[in-house]
Amino acid sequence: MNHFFLKDIVPKVPAPGVEMRVIHGEKMTVVFFKLEPGAGPPLHAHPHEQMGTVLKGSIELVVADEKRIVREGEAYHIPSNVLHGGKCCESPSEVIEVFAPTRDDLR
Repeated sequence: MNHFFLKDIVPKVPAPGVEMRVIHGEKMTVVFFKLEPGAGPPLHAHPHEQMGTVLKGSIELVVADEKRIVREGEAYHIPSNVLHGGKCCESPSEVIEVFAPTRDDLR
């Protein structure tokens, strides 16, 4: 069994106000995000299927032509190759996302 302490994982900062800690398995990747208000990924697409849940705060998520506020305790699914992006709403937020297959671009 692999065991991880999130505080010991060096965070990546892909954009201002976005901090991510990444764990890779054999067939999936898990990313723990901390987002500051207004920060988040721009519209993009990738071949990985993606699921996420908001642990704290809320995010505005755009998937294809749908825009939705996703709040603490809610989850979402983004199919492969679908244009999507989002941003943190008014208070700092924490999100966990799972990707399959593994996001080798995040190693």
